[in-house]
Amino acid sequence: MDQSLKTTLWHQFGASIDMLGNAINACPIELWDTDTRFWYNAFHCLFYLDYYLSKDPDSFIPPEPFGLSEFDPSGILPDRVYTKEELLTYLSFCRQKCHDKIVGLTSEGANERFINSYRNYSILEIIIYNMRHVQHHAAQLNLLLRQGMNSSPGWVSRTSFSL
Repeated sequence: MDQSLKTTLWHQFGASIDMLGNAINACPIELWDTDTRFWYNAFHCLFYLDYYLSKDPDSFIPPEPFGLSEFDPSGILPDRVYTKEELLTYLSFCRQKCHDKIVGLTSEGANERFINSYRNYSILEIIIYNMRHVQHHAAQLNLLLRQGMNSSPGWVSRTSFSL
């Protein structure tokens, strides 16, 4: 796969992850576990960021202490509220996983399939879909911060984490 395309993908996907991390970092404790469920929205985003980066969706298991509650069709929440530190650790794990996925992407690999009950996408398309999902939730979290404390982190145009 073209190195320029991989660099561009990483610069932009990494920026989305940075924006998510900035929102998590900016959330004060008094907004973390309210009826807006800031913590849960952040967890949901990280869970699916991790999942969509997985080689085999059918055997996906998130790292401890996270479980598979996101797959429950009834919409149950995790057993407990995750801490900011736990979610920031998960974010670092996901950032590295994303970085490695993009760095290792080949033309053949980009055309392989991510298949589950809802999606049948090429790896390249699931990467772009995943980036859009992360940016969507980063924007939601920034809105919650703006509503809750009249402030939110700024736009990140390109990640500072290099390939």
